[in-house]
Amino acid sequence: MQIRTSRFGRSLAAACLYAALAQAALAVEVGGVKLDDTVQLASRELKLNGAGVRYKVIFKVYTIALYLPEKKTQLADILALPGPRRLEIVMLRDITSDELGQAFMQGLKRSSDQADRTRLLSQTMQFGAMFEMVPGLKKGDILTVDWLPEEGTLCKLNGKQVGDMVPDLAFYNALLKIWIGAHPADTLLRAHLLGDMA
Repeated sequence: MQIRTSRFGRSLAAACLYAALAQAALAVEVGGVKLDDTVQLASRELKLNGAGVRYKVIFKVYTIALYLPEKKTQLADILALPGPRRLEIVMLRDITSDELGQAFMQGLKRSSDQADRTRLLSQTMQFGAMFEMVPGLKKGDILTVDWLPEEGTLCKLNGKQVGDMVPDLAFYNALLKIWIGAHPADTLLRAHLLGDMA
C-alpha cells in the first residue's frame, strides 16, 4: 500500500510540474504584466510577435504587445500581412483621456507623412473622438486595438467596445507605425515589438 501511495504521489507531483511548465510556456511576463503567447481574433489564432514597456522619462506608462497571424521582424512584412492583428496595451499608471489622445495624435504626426495624414484625416478625427468617451485610464486597464479584415479598427477598453469601428487598413497601419515605424517614440520598444524580447 505504501508503494502504491508513493507511486501515486510521484505521479501527482510530475503531473503538477508538467502543468506548471505548460502554463509558463503559454505566457510571458513583460513589465509585470502576463501576456498570452496566443490570442483568438476573428476566428484566427494570433501569435505574440513581441512586447515591451513604454516609459515616459523614468516612469512606466504601459506594457504593449503586438499579436499577428505569424511572427514577422520587418515593418514592411507586417504591413503586408493579411488577416487580423492586435495591439494590446495594459496600463501601468493612471492617465487622463487627454494625455492618451495627445500621445496617439503626436505619434501619428511623428510617424506618418503629410500626405498620409491628409488622406486619413476623417479616420483620425473619428478615432480621436473615441477618447472623449473615456474619462481616463487606470492602472491595470486593458485597451485592445484590433484590425478586423473587411470591417475595420475596433477598440475595446476592458473588453467593452469604445466608439465606432474605423475603416481602412491604411489607418490601422498608421497606428502600428507609431510604435514600429521608421520614427517611433521609443526605438528599444520598437525592437521588442519586432521580436527582440531580450
